Amino acid sequence: MIKNLTNQAIALAGLTQSVHLVQSIAKSGSANDEDMETSIGSVFKINADDVPDVYGDVDSLKTGLGLLVKQLGGPDGIDPELARYAASLIFLERKLQGQPKMLETIRTGIEKATAQAAHFGILHENVLANLADIYQQTISRLMPRVMVQGEPAHLTNPDNANKIRALLLSGIRSAVLWRQCGGNRWKFLIYRRKLLEETRRLLKSP
Repeated sequence: MIKNLTNQAIALAGLTQSVHLVQSIAKSGSANDEDMETSIGSVFKINADDVPDVYGDVDSLKTGLGLLVKQLGGPDGIDPELARYAASLIFLERKLQGQPKMLETIRTGIEKATAQAAHFGILHENVLANLADIYQQTISRLMPRVMVQGEPAHLTNPDNANKIRALLLSGIRSAVLWRQCGGNRWKFLIYRRKLLEETRRLLKSP
């Protein structure tokens, strides 16, 4: 059964990892390639065998799991900007579910990008540009838009802008998964401590 605490924690870690990478590119102009490949790769896993398979495996989410522990662990560890990005994507994903034409546009775009990624590789600039375009043509038209903060020199760089939009699309993928796994705002508030415990367990698992 997909709707359980373990899968919810994995989906939230996926979301956290995506927005962390957005933050990293916006502020420093770079991000970890392995984490990028995990996050961007999740966009193409439409028909995964199980929730961990969306990200390859749980081990590929160590960065996201570690950050999620901090976000859930108490006020001293919370990064407000990271939380804002994640909350914005969860909100936009809910709005997206009421836009069937937009959902179809995303699905069609991802199918085309999947073939491209198989040929060039997940992090090829053409693949990232394609995913960025999907995001621009769909989710960026929903309100309120995600306002990414960072260094203007990094944000205005076309390659960085494509990476950020592609990662925001991967964040939406994780937000979809969070909802499919039974996640919602009330469960997040009520089961926060249990989510924290489960995230810690996943982080320590070999």
